[in-house]
Amino acid sequence: MGVLGPQVATEPGLPERVTIYEVGARDGLQNEAVSVSVEVKAEFIGRLAAAGLRTIEATSMVRASWVPQLADAEELLDRLDLEGEIRYPVLVPNERGLERALAHGVREVAVFASATETFARKNLNRSLAESMAMIGPVVTGAVAAGLTVRGYVSMCFGDPWEGAVPVRQVVDVGTELLELGCYELSLGDTIGVGTAGQVTGMLAAFDSAGIGADRLAMHFHDTYGQALANTLSALRGGVTVIDASAGGLGGCPFAKNATGNLATEDLVWMLAGLGIETGVDLEMLVDTSRWMAGHLGRPSPSRVVQALA
Repeated sequence: MGVLGPQVATEPGLPERVTIYEVGARDGLQNEAVSVSVEVKAEFIGRLAAAGLRTIEATSMVRASWVPQLADAEELLDRLDLEGEIRYPVLVPNERGLERALAHGVREVAVFASATETFARKNLNRSLAESMAMIGPVVTGAVAAGLTVRGYVSMCFGDPWEGAVPVRQVVDVGTELLELGCYELSLGDTIGVGTAGQVTGMLAAFDSAGIGADRLAMHFHDTYGQALANTLSALRGGVTVIDASAGGLGGCPFAKNATGNLATEDLVWMLAGLGIETGVDLEMLVDTSRWMAGHLGRPSPSRVVQALA
C-alpha cells in the first residue's frame, strides 16, 4: 500500500504469523437481505483466494428454509477446487448436512454449538444437551471419513436472553467438542459485547482445563467496537487463528442484534502494524470488498475499506 500502509512497531511476545480464517462467504453473506448469485459468490471466493487468504469458509449445508441465502451450497461447491491448496471448510448442522458435504468432496467441516441453553433452542430448536447429542455423530462421522472438524461455540461472552455467560459453561461445551474429535475451537462473541479482559480470563480458564491457546481461535463481532481490542488481547494470550469477514460482512439470523464480524481489512491493518505476517495483500482485499459492496448495494462497514476508498 506504499505510504498508505501502517507504520510497523512490533510488540514482544506476539506471534510472528497469524492465520486468518475468512468467513465472509458463509457467515458474512448468510444474513444479507440482497440475494447474491452463485456466480458472484464463486467470484468473491476466488478474489479472496487471490488476495492471499488460504482458509475460506465457503458455505453451509443448512436447510434452505433456515438460511435462504445459502440454498445454492452444492452448486457453489461444484465451482471450487476442493483438491487445491486453499482450504474451503463447510459448516454442517447435522448428519444429513455431513452426507451432502461428503458427496461433494469437502475435506473440512465445522460444527456449531451454543454456550447457552436459550440460544441452543433459538438456533437449533433443541436443548443444549440435545444439540450436543446431535453434533456428536456429525463429528465422529466426519473424523471417520478422514475429514478435519472445527468446532464453533457461540454466545461465549454474553447472550441477549441470558445476559452474562459463566466462563465454566463455555469451557465445558468447548471441552466436549474437543473430546468428540474437533481439532480446533472457535470461540464466538456472537453479539459483540465482549471486552479485552474477558478474553484474557477466557483463555486462562481454558488453560486451567488443560486446553492451550494453540487449540483455540477467536470469532469477534464489532457491535460495540471492541473486536480489534479483543483480538489483541487474544494474540497476547497466544492465539494465532482469528476469524474475520471481508468488508465486515455478517451478523446472525438467529440473534437480531448481532452486527457485522470483525472486518478482515481492519484485522490485516492492525497485524501489519505489529509486524505480524498474514500473507494477505491488503490492496487486493480492499478492492474485493468494494466490489462486493457494489453487489450488495451498500458501503462496506470496514473502517480500513472506507479509509482507503
